[in-house]
Amino acid sequence: MSAAPQQLVDVLRPVKHVLLDFDGPVCSVFAGLPAREVARRLREGLLASSEQVPAAGETERDPLALLRLVADARPDLAASADAALAALETEAVRIGTPNPGGESVLLACARSGRSVSVVSNNAGAAIEAYLTDHGLSDYVTGVFGRVPGDPSSMKPNPRLLLDAMEAVGAKPAECVFIGDAARDVEAGNAAGVSTIGYANKPGKDAKLAAAGAVAIVESMQQIADALF
Repeated sequence: MSAAPQQLVDVLRPVKHVLLDFDGPVCSVFAGLPAREVARRLREGLLASSEQVPAAGETERDPLALLRLVADARPDLAASADAALAALETEAVRIGTPNPGGESVLLACARSGRSVSVVSNNAGAAIEAYLTDHGLSDYVTGVFGRVPGDPSSMKPNPRLLLDAMEAVGAKPAECVFIGDAARDVEAGNAAGVSTIGYANKPGKDAKLAAAGAVAIVESMQQIADALF
């Protein structure tokens, strides 16, 4: 169930700095180049280099899960696999689908005097390419993608959130995190930051609520409207 307008206003009132997930809230990264295809190309690239690749399964449709498995099984390949995935993600965002509500949130934050950091498991280079292509770079204070070559930095690890807050000198109570997955809420909880869940698919609202989201919306525009 979506949060009532006043509930969102109350959550956002003390917020000075918004931490914003990328894939989902800002754009659908793999809408044009599907995640399954990205995982396939990453896997084939490793095989072409005569490297052993972890067994299929979830990694057939989730390139980030594949990256985690590669790094766990072959730490010596983590950096090269990460760089290959970052290149594929950059290709994907150029044909991904923007979320109009995501841009609205960035504009609303600027108008209301709040700063924004993008915090994502995606590669920072891909996020920056998207923001540049869409003329949104000036609305973002910092980009905190996964640490290159270190997929353990990805959420639900709170590291990226903590790095983002440290960069702007913000306390957890001054921030809110907006994400569309239970792992985002888990990372927010671990960092001491309240998380607004974005339920952009059926069934996500229950998962986000169970993880501890303080409010849940079905549209990013709801957040933008509540920021004024």
